[in-house]
Amino acid sequence: MMKRFEGRVAFITGASKGIGKGVATKFAEEGAKLCMIDVDELALAKTASELKEKGFDVLHQVADVSNREQVEDFVEAAAKEYGKIDILVNNAGVIRDNLLFKMEDSDWDMVMNVHLKGSFNCARAVQKYMVENKYGRIINTSSTSALGNRGQANYSTAKAGLQGFTKTLAIELGKYGITTNAVAPGFIETDMTKATAERIGIPFEDMVKHSVSQIPVGRSGKPEDIANAVLFFAMEESSFVNGQVLYVAGGPKA
Repeated sequence: MMKRFEGRVAFITGASKGIGKGVATKFAEEGAKLCMIDVDELALAKTASELKEKGFDVLHQVADVSNREQVEDFVEAAAKEYGKIDILVNNAGVIRDNLLFKMEDSDWDMVMNVHLKGSFNCARAVQKYMVENKYGRIINTSSTSALGNRGQANYSTAKAGLQGFTKTLAIELGKYGITTNAVAPGFIETDMTKATAERIGIPFEDMVKHSVSQIPVGRSGKPEDIANAVLFFAMEESSFVNGQVLYVAGGPKA
Protein backbone atom coordinates (compact mmCIF):
# COMPACT_ATOMS: atom_id res chain seq x y z
CA MET A 1 0.00 0.00 0.00
CA MET A 2 1.28 3.45 -0.95
CA LYS A 3 2.02 5.52 2.12
CA ARG A 4 0.59 9.05 2.24
CA PHE A 5 3.96 10.83 2.29
CA GLU A 6 6.02 8.45 0.18
CA GLY A 7 8.73 10.46 -1.60
CA ARG A 8 8.11 13.58 0.50
CA VAL A 9 10.77 15.32 2.61
CA ALA A 10 9.65 16.74 5.98
CA PHE A 11 11.76 19.24 7.93
CA ILE A 12 10.81 19.34 11.62
CA THR A 13 12.18 21.66 14.31
CA GLY A 14 12.22 20.79 18.01
CA ALA A 15 11.97 17.20 16.83
CA SER A 16 13.66 15.33 19.68
CA LYS A 17 10.75 14.91 22.08
CA GLY A 18 7.12 15.70 22.84
CA ILE A 19 5.03 17.01 19.96
CA GLY A 20 8.02 17.24 17.59
CA LYS A 21 8.90 13.59 18.11
CA GLY A 22 5.25 12.59 17.68
CA VAL A 23 5.06 14.53 14.40
CA ALA A 24 8.37 13.13 13.11
CA THR A 25 7.33 9.56 13.93
CA LYS A 26 3.96 9.90 12.15
CA PHE A 27 5.57 11.35 9.02
CA ALA A 28 8.19 8.59 8.97
CA GLU A 29 5.52 5.89 9.35
CA GLU A 30 3.72 7.45 6.38
CA GLY A 31 6.84 7.22 4.20
CA ALA A 32 8.43 10.68 4.50
CA LYS A 33 12.16 11.27 4.70
CA LEU A 34 12.96 13.28 7.83
CA CYS A 35 15.20 16.28 8.47
CA MET A 36 15.23 16.95 12.21
CA ILE A 37 16.78 19.76 14.23
CA ASP A 38 16.87 20.44 17.94
CA VAL A 39 19.16 22.11 20.49
CA ASP A 40 19.09 19.06 22.77
CA GLU A 41 21.94 16.96 21.37
CA LEU A 42 21.35 13.82 23.46
CA ALA A 43 17.59 13.71 23.00
CA LEU A 44 17.93 14.35 19.26
CA ALA A 45 20.53 11.60 18.79
CA LYS A 46 18.31 9.19 20.76
CA THR A 47 15.18 9.96 18.73
CA ALA A 48 17.06 9.84 15.42
CA SER A 49 18.60 6.46 16.23
CA GLU A 50 15.22 5.06 17.39
CA LEU A 51 13.72 6.07 14.04
CA LYS A 52 16.66 4.78 12.02
CA GLU A 53 16.43 1.43 13.81
CA LYS A 54 12.89 1.14 12.49
CA GLY A 55 14.29 1.59 8.99
CA PHE A 56 13.30 5.23 8.48
CA ASP A 57 15.39 7.69 6.44
CA VAL A 58 16.57 10.39 8.86
CA LEU A 59 18.97 13.33 8.66
CA HIS A 60 19.50 15.19 11.93
CA GLN A 61 21.52 18.14 13.14
CA VAL A 62 21.92 20.03 16.40
CA ALA A 63 20.92 23.61 15.61
CA ASP A 64 19.34 26.62 17.27
CA VAL A 65 16.40 27.83 15.18
CA SER A 66 17.00 31.42 16.29
CA ASN A 67 20.45 31.31 14.65
CA ARG A 68 20.04 32.13 10.96
CA GLU A 69 23.34 30.59 9.85
CA GLN A 70 22.78 27.29 11.65
CA VAL A 71 19.31 26.99 10.12
CA GLU A 72 20.43 27.88 6.59
CA ASP A 73 23.40 25.50 6.72
CA PHE A 74 21.22 22.54 7.65
CA VAL A 75 18.43 23.44 5.22
CA GLU A 76 21.04 23.55 2.45
CA ALA A 77 22.53 20.20 3.55
CA ALA A 78 19.06 18.64 3.71
CA ALA A 79 18.09 19.93 0.27
CA LYS A 80 21.39 18.64 -1.12
CA GLU A 81 20.84 15.21 0.47
CA TYR A 82 17.21 14.76 -0.60
CA GLY A 83 16.94 17.13 -3.57
CA LYS A 84 14.08 19.15 -2.06
CA ILE A 85 12.10 20.05 1.06
CA ASP A 86 8.35 19.57 0.79
CA ILE A 87 7.09 20.12 4.32
CA LEU A 88 8.24 22.39 7.15
CA VAL A 89 6.90 21.94 10.67
CA ASN A 90 7.94 24.85 12.90
CA ASN A 91 7.61 23.20 16.27
CA ALA A 92 10.67 24.29 18.31
CA GLY A 93 9.48 25.97 21.48
CA VAL A 94 10.51 27.09 24.92
CA ILE A 95 8.73 28.45 27.98
CA ARG A 96 9.95 31.08 30.43
CA ASP A 97 6.73 31.63 32.37
CA ASN A 98 6.28 34.37 34.91
CA LEU A 99 3.82 37.07 35.87
CA LEU A 100 4.49 40.34 34.06
CA PHE A 101 6.00 42.16 37.03
CA LYS A 102 8.49 39.35 37.60
CA MET A 103 9.33 38.70 33.94
CA GLU A 104 12.92 39.45 32.94
CA ASP A 105 14.05 40.85 29.58
CA SER A 106 15.84 37.56 28.97
CA ASP A 107 12.57 35.61 29.54
CA TRP A 108 10.84 37.72 26.91
CA ASP A 109 13.70 37.67 24.40
CA MET A 110 14.30 33.94 24.61
CA VAL A 111 10.65 33.07 23.93
CA MET A 112 10.37 35.56 21.04
CA ASN A 113 13.62 34.36 19.51
CA VAL A 114 12.77 30.67 19.50
CA HIS A 115 9.11 30.86 18.49
CA LEU A 116 8.98 33.86 16.19
CA LYS A 117 12.49 34.42 14.87
CA GLY A 118 13.02 30.66 14.71
CA SER A 119 9.90 30.10 12.60
CA PHE A 120 10.84 33.07 10.41
CA ASN A 121 14.38 31.75 9.88
CA CYS A 122 13.17 28.28 8.93
CA ALA A 123 10.33 29.43 6.67
CA ARG A 124 12.59 31.88 4.85
CA ALA A 125 15.26 29.23 4.35
CA VAL A 126 12.96 26.48 3.01
CA GLN A 127 10.61 28.61 0.89
CA LYS A 128 13.11 29.03 -1.95
CA TYR A 129 13.18 25.25 -2.49
CA MET A 130 9.40 25.09 -2.25
CA VAL A 131 8.93 27.99 -4.71
CA GLU A 132 11.28 26.30 -7.20
CA ASN A 133 9.23 23.09 -6.96
CA LYS A 134 5.90 24.92 -6.98
CA TYR A 135 4.94 22.83 -3.96
CA GLY A 136 5.16 23.15 -0.20
CA ARG A 137 3.43 22.77 3.13
CA ILE A 138 4.38 24.99 6.08
CA ILE A 139 2.79 24.15 9.42
CA ASN A 140 3.42 26.38 12.44
CA THR A 141 2.77 25.37 16.04
CA SER A 142 0.67 27.95 17.85
CA SER A 143 -1.19 27.26 21.12
CA THR A 144 -4.47 27.91 22.94
CA SER A 145 -2.26 30.26 25.00
CA ALA A 146 -2.50 32.64 22.02
CA LEU A 147 -5.94 33.48 23.44
CA GLY A 148 -4.28 34.65 26.68
CA ASN A 149 -2.91 32.72 29.63
CA ARG A 150 -1.89 33.92 33.07
CA GLY A 151 1.88 33.91 33.60
CA GLN A 152 2.60 33.66 29.89
CA ALA A 153 2.72 37.22 28.53
CA ASN A 154 5.76 36.23 26.43
CA TYR A 155 4.52 32.81 25.26
CA SER A 156 0.95 34.00 24.53
CA THR A 157 2.29 36.91 22.50
CA ALA A 158 4.65 34.67 20.51
CA LYS A 159 1.95 32.07 19.83
CA ALA A 160 -0.51 34.78 18.72
CA GLY A 161 2.26 36.26 16.56
CA LEU A 162 2.67 32.91 14.84
CA GLN A 163 -0.96 33.07 13.76
CA GLY A 164 -0.36 36.41 12.02
CA PHE A 165 2.82 35.00 10.48
CA THR A 166 0.85 31.96 9.24
CA LYS A 167 -1.85 34.05 7.57
CA THR A 168 0.68 36.35 5.90
CA LEU A 169 2.75 33.48 4.48
CA ALA A 170 -0.48 31.91 3.23
CA ILE A 171 -1.16 35.07 1.22
CA GLU A 172 2.41 35.51 -0.05
CA LEU A 173 3.23 31.91 -0.94
CA GLY A 174 -0.14 30.51 -2.02
CA LYS A 175 0.41 31.20 -5.71
CA TYR A 176 3.47 28.93 -5.66
CA GLY A 177 1.50 25.88 -4.56
CA ILE A 178 2.61 26.41 -0.96
CA THR A 179 0.06 26.41 1.86
CA THR A 180 0.73 27.70 5.37
CA ASN A 181 -1.41 26.70 8.34
CA ALA A 182 -1.09 26.49 12.10
CA VAL A 183 -2.03 23.92 14.72
CA ALA A 184 -2.85 25.33 18.15
CA PRO A 185 -2.61 22.60 20.81
CA GLY A 186 -4.49 22.73 24.09
CA PHE A 187 -3.20 20.75 27.08
CA ILE A 188 -0.83 18.05 25.81
CA GLU A 189 1.16 15.70 28.04
CA THR A 190 4.82 16.50 27.26
CA ASP A 191 8.08 17.34 29.02
CA MET A 192 7.12 21.00 28.65
CA THR A 193 3.85 20.62 30.57
CA LYS A 194 5.72 18.53 33.17
CA ALA A 195 8.15 21.44 33.59
CA THR A 196 5.21 23.80 34.07
CA ALA A 197 3.78 21.59 36.84
CA GLU A 198 7.19 21.56 38.52
CA ARG A 199 7.45 25.35 38.30
CA ILE A 200 4.01 25.83 39.85
CA GLY A 201 4.96 23.23 42.47
CA ILE A 202 2.17 20.71 41.89
CA PRO A 203 2.39 17.00 41.00
CA PHE A 204 2.01 16.45 37.25
CA GLU A 205 -0.86 13.97 37.87
CA ASP A 206 -2.81 16.73 39.63
CA MET A 207 -2.20 19.10 36.76
CA VAL A 208 -3.44 16.50 34.26
CA LYS A 209 -6.51 15.80 36.41
CA HIS A 210 -7.37 19.50 36.69
CA SER A 211 -6.88 20.03 32.93
CA VAL A 212 -9.03 17.03 32.03
CA SER A 213 -11.84 18.38 34.23
CA GLN A 214 -11.95 21.45 31.93
CA ILE A 215 -11.75 19.53 28.62
CA PRO A 216 -15.08 18.55 27.00
CA VAL A 217 -13.81 15.23 25.58
CA GLY A 218 -12.73 14.23 29.09
CA ARG A 219 -9.11 13.36 28.42
CA SER A 220 -5.78 15.10 28.02
CA GLY A 221 -4.03 15.46 24.69
CA LYS A 222 -1.10 13.34 23.49
CA PRO A 223 1.60 14.27 20.95
CA GLU A 224 -0.04 12.02 18.34
CA ASP A 225 -3.24 14.08 18.57
CA ILE A 226 -1.26 17.06 17.30
CA ALA A 227 0.65 14.95 14.77
CA ASN A 228 -2.66 13.88 13.16
CA ALA A 229 -3.65 17.53 12.68
CA VAL A 230 -0.23 18.39 11.23
CA LEU A 231 -0.50 15.51 8.77
CA PHE A 232 -3.91 16.73 7.64
CA PHE A 233 -2.45 20.14 6.72
CA ALA A 234 0.53 18.47 5.02
CA MET A 235 -1.52 16.21 2.74
CA GLU A 236 -1.62 16.94 -0.99
CA GLU A 237 -5.42 16.80 -0.77
CA SER A 238 -5.39 19.76 1.65
CA SER A 239 -4.19 22.20 -1.03
CA PHE A 240 -7.29 24.41 -0.64
CA VAL A 241 -6.81 24.74 3.13
CA ASN A 242 -4.57 27.77 3.61
CA GLY A 243 -3.99 30.36 6.34
CA GLN A 244 -6.03 28.43 8.91
CA VAL A 245 -5.51 27.94 12.64
CA LEU A 246 -6.79 24.60 13.94
CA TYR A 247 -7.29 24.38 17.69
CA VAL A 248 -6.65 20.82 18.84
CA ALA A 249 -7.80 21.06 22.41
CA GLY A 250 -10.64 18.62 23.03
CA GLY A 251 -13.18 21.41 22.89
CA PRO A 252 -14.09 24.72 21.24
CA LYS A 253 -11.49 27.49 21.30
CA ALA A 254 -10.99 30.59 19.16
